[in-house]
Amino acid sequence: MADALLEEELRQAAAVLDPVPDFLRQLALEAYVLHDLDARIAELTFDSLVDALPVRGVTDAPRMLTFRAGALTVDVEVTGDGLIGQVLPPGSARIEVLGGPGAARPVAVDTLGRFTSDDPPSGPFALRLRTGTEVIVTEWLRA
Repeated sequence: MADALLEEELRQAAAVLDPVPDFLRQLALEAYVLHDLDARIAELTFDSLVDALPVRGVTDAPRMLTFRAGALTVDVEVTGDGLIGQVLPPGSARIEVLGGPGAARPVAVDTLGRFTSDDPPSGPFALRLRTGTEVIVTEWLRA
């Protein structure tokens, strides 16, 4: 009990006399994002910003993305209203939208592999897909 009190007093003193700098705290949060290093990376195989032919008169077309990891394909449409996508082949999966040091936002996937998110990404984002046997992470992109 005395050790716990001493430890708490030392923590409080260190917080006042030698606080953790903001940039170091940010670095630690960004490093935490790498905790899935054993995850497979899904390669971006189509991006409508790069690969699609421009259409005259269309000013706010949704961004279409396709990622592949082995036999798995993830199609995603990014709009100002959120994300719409599908995992192929359909199966049991969980998807999280990663957005920097903030918490990952879980997205429900139905039995056909379809998913939606009403929260559009506002900066760099990636998707983390957890199947029954592996973890797959897409490349990071700017919204």
